[in-house]
Amino acid sequence: MPHAEGVSDDEFRAAMSRLAAGVVLVTAHDPEDGPRGEDIGMTATAFLSVSLDPPLVLVSLRNDSRMDDVLAEVPVWAVSLLAENQRQIAGRFAMRNRVSDRLLFADLPYRRGEHSDAPLIGGALATLECRTESRVVAGDHTLVIGRVLATELPRAEGGPLTYFRGNYRTLG
Repeated sequence: MPHAEGVSDDEFRAAMSRLAAGVVLVTAHDPEDGPRGEDIGMTATAFLSVSLDPPLVLVSLRNDSRMDDVLAEVPVWAVSLLAENQRQIAGRFAMRNRVSDRLLFADLPYRRGEHSDAPLIGGALATLECRTESRVVAGDHTLVIGRVLATELPRAEGGPLTYFRGNYRTLG
């Protein structure tokens, strides 16, 4: 069914699938969930650099998703830029309707961010810790703009994991 503007969901989705995107894992620590809180994670391909001065990034979150709800309350979060060999991590955190993220983190190598207390995934090409600067509702998503508080480049070699035409891919 086309929208009033004439573009259907399927047409829009097909057109945008031809835009290659990097794959990241957005993580946060929700201190309110349980006695010690809970770590949550979400695979994202709508992530980009916004500004160098100050250093800002943007991630697009589906409205009313668990990550959207948590980041509305928790001001600090992290991003791990996934490497080409981390396809399974991306798939694991892209699953919908999962009960808990606790098991998803159980066998992953990670350390906690100094600024965010969020998981930073081992083997990622880079990690960033961010503090939310603003949130903008845009249709069925919320754009979260974060100030980068810290970065690390734990992995010098290897390529990025990308997403193109509905599948995870590698460069080359």
